[in-house]
Amino acid sequence: MKEIEITTRLGNELSADEIQTAAVKALGVSPKMKSQLKYRILRRSIDARNDILYRYKVEVAKPDEVLQDYVLDEYMDVNDAEPVIIVGAGPAGMFAALKLLMRGFKPVILERGKDVHARKFDMAKLSREGVVNPDSNYCFGEGGAGTFSDGKLYTRSSKRGDIREVLHQLVRFGADPSILIDSHPHIGSDRLPIVVENIRECIIGHGGEYHFDSRVTDIVKRGDGSFDVTAMSSVSETSTTYNSRKVILATGHSARDIYELFDRKGWEIQAKGFALGVRVEHPQSLINKIQYHGKYQPYMPTAEYSFVTQIEGRGVFSFCMCPGGILVPAATASGELVLNGMSNSQRNSKWANAGVVVQIEPEDFPEYAQHGPLALLQFQKDVERKMFEFTGSLKAPAQRMMDFCRRIPSTGLPQTSYHPGAENAPLHELLPEHVSLRLKYAFPQIGNKKMHGYYTNDALLLGVESRTSSPVRIPRDPETLEHVQVTGLYPCGEGAGYAGGIVSSALDGINCAAKI
Repeated sequence: MKEIEITTRLGNELSADEIQTAAVKALGVSPKMKSQLKYRILRRSIDARNDILYRYKVEVAKPDEVLQDYVLDEYMDVNDAEPVIIVGAGPAGMFAALKLLMRGFKPVILERGKDVHARKFDMAKLSREGVVNPDSNYCFGEGGAGTFSDGKLYTRSSKRGDIREVLHQLVRFGADPSILIDSHPHIGSDRLPIVVENIRECIIGHGGEYHFDSRVTDIVKRGDGSFDVTAMSSVSETSTTYNSRKVILATGHSARDIYELFDRKGWEIQAKGFALGVRVEHPQSLINKIQYHGKYQPYMPTAEYSFVTQIEGRGVFSFCMCPGGILVPAATASGELVLNGMSNSQRNSKWANAGVVVQIEPEDFPEYAQHGPLALLQFQKDVERKMFEFTGSLKAPAQRMMDFCRRIPSTGLPQTSYHPGAENAPLHELLPEHVSLRLKYAFPQIGNKKMHGYYTNDALLLGVESRTSSPVRIPRDPETLEHVQVTGLYPCGEGAGYAGGIVSSALDGINCAAKI
């Protein structure tokens, strides 16, 4: 058995004959054995450094050797099993529930938002009319924030667990099998809803429960060690209380009311660094030209990019890059302005967008120290409100890239994919100086040293990108994964400060469920 690397030109699918021919040489066997040799494609990536190539990593084996396929555990019937309450139906919550099914526990999911299809109507109303439903939007609702931000699955680190469990589960529920081998896999916001719906049907079909329109308002630990979890319906304005011995808290990075609940109860939370900046929108044709060195052809995958640099002691980096994507409003409350990006599976819009953000730590803004562990949460709110107050609507304050760096007003703005629209603004003044100055130096540096052509006035900056991760951490014991003060309560995923994306959140949910 051996791992080999094979390259092909983009547009050419790697054939079995090509793989087995390469395997003959790698394994040192007779060419007569070629058709009997076994193989499995492990990874596929694009190499655009010179010629534009697909680079494959393939495991090959002789006929008498065994290639071990990854096999998922089966789900159990949990209709009469012990319940575990899961707060939140994003990646952490859904994959925690699937793991509980495998281990014989009954997941009871409380989701403040709507199911993945009903949620779309609220997002459409948000974009077209500027009406924010605080429980159903781009952040809240079945599937979580990742469902409508391209479905990027870029986490490949194995330190959190075996990512194959996440990827194979997604394929089981309808994702394209290519995500198992692509180095930068994505599902697409047009295809993810059916995957999310299939997961729900599986959980309910095996005895689990889903309760939508159930925003958790209180968590009480009883004398017998169990929890009463109270959830409010925004439709009926009635409350329901659920009880279980274990609770997985998978609320996502924007559930500010949960942090405030912990603060009121005196349960430990901590201020945590996060990143804040702008959404940068380029013509996708320009990014294709840059990344493929002028060799882009229509059959090639839409080009993406990522970068990280250091400016005056703080990281500046691209975040959630959406090739062939669009910009969307991601506010979770009235009077706030937040942007996010998304792409459909074909990534075929004429724009490329990415967050370009600056790392922020609690010590950077001592004037917020009075808010204790909610310091950066309050800072985040204030920046989002400032953006909204400038335009008075969900229109985004915007400025051309070179104008922003030169600190001058823009004369007109390029067309944008952002449906509420953009308003000409001195974005360099609206952003905190800590952020604005570092972006000012970062954009020319990236354009001059890493991506020639990136620094251009054809690029539009829109504010603000502020929901990169949670500004609060809910601390937990590293061994048991329970809250450091409240045994039986498992802070989980992005909302607890332990993940950053679909795959890492799903793995964290799996890990918490496995501990239970």
